[in-house]
Amino acid sequence: MTHFRSLALAAVAATLVAAGPARADDRYDLFNFNKLFSGANTNAGYVGTSSPIGRQVVSIDPRYAPGTIVIRTSERRLYYVTSRGEALRYGVGVGREGFQWSGVKTVSAKKEWPGWTPPSQMLKRRPDLPRYMPGGIENPLGARAMYLGSSLYRIHGSNEPETIGQAVSSGCFRMTNDDVVDLYSRVRVGTTVYVLR
Repeated sequence: MTHFRSLALAAVAATLVAAGPARADDRYDLFNFNKLFSGANTNAGYVGTSSPIGRQVVSIDPRYAPGTIVIRTSERRLYYVTSRGEALRYGVGVGREGFQWSGVKTVSAKKEWPGWTPPSQMLKRRPDLPRYMPGGIENPLGARAMYLGSSLYRIHGSNEPETIGQAVSSGCFRMTNDDVVDLYSRVRVGTTVYVLR
């Protein structure tokens, strides 16, 4: 098995080298099967992009129960509480001015490679947007989405890693595909999400 894995890694590396030099913004991991094998929307096939803000284990107010999510909009950080007083911190993109909000929601649904239907409010502002976009690497919701209650808001992946740590969305919380896949594996439907200013 180890020998097979070494051969597979060598083959992938050779393919990447043969493809030519990477652009500065191509921060894809070695297992970028979407680039090597077009159309692969599998768990292993997401474009792995490192966040400009690395994940960290940090202290958090112990009143938040393990398994909950705390989003601090002003910090542009999301905290997944792993144990009492400790959390895994991720960088996120948040709503731009006029689109930020606070409150308590629950994760009402989880989807892999979600399709995107822009809400009517967004279409009024941007009539040029498609009425529907199927899931995939070009989709603005990225590799995973966690829906927040019955609202229009989600925690989702992004194909624009440069927006992580910025205030640019219409109220959703963006993560790199790497980070959203990691968070998605930890979060259950029914998880409480605290959104703080």
